[in-house]
Amino acid sequence: MPRVKIIAKNFMDMVASLPAIKLDMLYRNQFICEAILRSLPPLAKKYVLQMLYIDAPITCKSLQEWVLADGFSKHNVAIDRLVQLRVFEVTDRKKETTYKLNPTFQTSLRKHLIHGGILPREPMSPNVIAKLPTSEELDAYALEQWECFLLQLISSGQAEKSSSFGSSMMRIFQRGLLRQREKEAPRLTDCGFQFLLMDTNAQLWHVIREYISNSEEQGVDQADLIAFLLELSFHTTSEAYNLDTLTDDQTAMIKDLADLGLVKLQKGSKESWFIPTKLATNLSVSLADTTSRKQGFVVVETNFRIYAYSSSKLHCEILRLFSRVEYQLPNLIVGAITKESLYNAFDNGITAEQIVTFLQQNAHPRVAEKVPSVPENVSDQIRLWESDLKRVEMTPAHFYDEFHSRDVFEAASDFARIHSDLLWEDAKKMHMVVRAEINTLMLEHLHGKNR
Repeated sequence: MPRVKIIAKNFMDMVASLPAIKLDMLYRNQFICEAILRSLPPLAKKYVLQMLYIDAPITCKSLQEWVLADGFSKHNVAIDRLVQLRVFEVTDRKKETTYKLNPTFQTSLRKHLIHGGILPREPMSPNVIAKLPTSEELDAYALEQWECFLLQLISSGQAEKSSSFGSSMMRIFQRGLLRQREKEAPRLTDCGFQFLLMDTNAQLWHVIREYISNSEEQGVDQADLIAFLLELSFHTTSEAYNLDTLTDDQTAMIKDLADLGLVKLQKGSKESWFIPTKLATNLSVSLADTTSRKQGFVVVETNFRIYAYSSSKLHCEILRLFSRVEYQLPNLIVGAITKESLYNAFDNGITAEQIVTFLQQNAHPRVAEKVPSVPENVSDQIRLWESDLKRVEMTPAHFYDEFHSRDVFEAASDFARIHSDLLWEDAKKMHMVVRAEINTLMLEHLHGKNR
């Protein structure tokens, strides 16, 4: 059976894209096997647990007997996922397909279920460390770090506090979200502007994916990085872990993750430690999953006015991407969507659909339940203004007139039409417009006719 094509839309897709040898090395870690099991669809989990103590291959027909008649679509999804992650090994013999659990995965998961597992590091004793932040303080810290990171992305001079992000992190964005010319400050690319309008989960997944993809340039194996991130997801939020328990590569990684707000670093008189936030402990869950809706803050009125109930500087800067911000109060941003502000957004590569989606996803609770949450006249007008820019297409061309005779005009018209380069003609006035690419050939053709 051919391997299912993998598109890295979430964290487990990135795991599935690893070579078979590296996947088997990952599956020696019991916690990684549990993380894989957590990520599977419900029916796939059922298959893994039912086959956990079956060493013989199971035929495709036998496996289908475990499913009700109306569950075959879910069955196919489950099988595809298990094959992608190489949790299932597939064998085709005599026109019969059989499935068997990956022996390494099977052995590790058995040990984990029977004996449990011990993480490479245990939380530090409360007697050694200073007062730890509460869950609320840790959540606020993670949000502040993430917003500061995005502000740094928009413009380093707009961050409210000085921030020194790791060079490896900034290199990632130099490639996709930022561009920098010689003797100029970094500027956002079209993808960078679009990135800012994504929801937080999608943004975080983008960063983690790029960080993993570029890890080998830093001398870090992708499998080792993924293993460390998955292990990190089993740590307890608000607990402190000694930095001395990390390897040199992991220490460098943890500093980068602290830039993003996944962990908080603290230092005592003798020892240093890191504290995972919820962003880190949820890493084994699909980061592309946006089912958990965050509370919105934007109200859009039919007169194109925007009222954003937020004190966040980041929210203000994001709204500036496509609207005219008029003034900002301690907890309210007031602005308007104008034709000029939208044209600036379109010039930066932001689409009308992305703007409308952003306004819908961040709608204030008072209007979020309304259908539609963004007035139709506003969303329609945003799309119409975008279509205005696409009505006229610029094509380099040449205009021909003053033909000596109608025969010469018709021959030139036929010549341009044969080459599919005739853009317009007026047979009565003997005028025509042809593409610039054919101009040299057209002149040679006319010169031959005039001899």
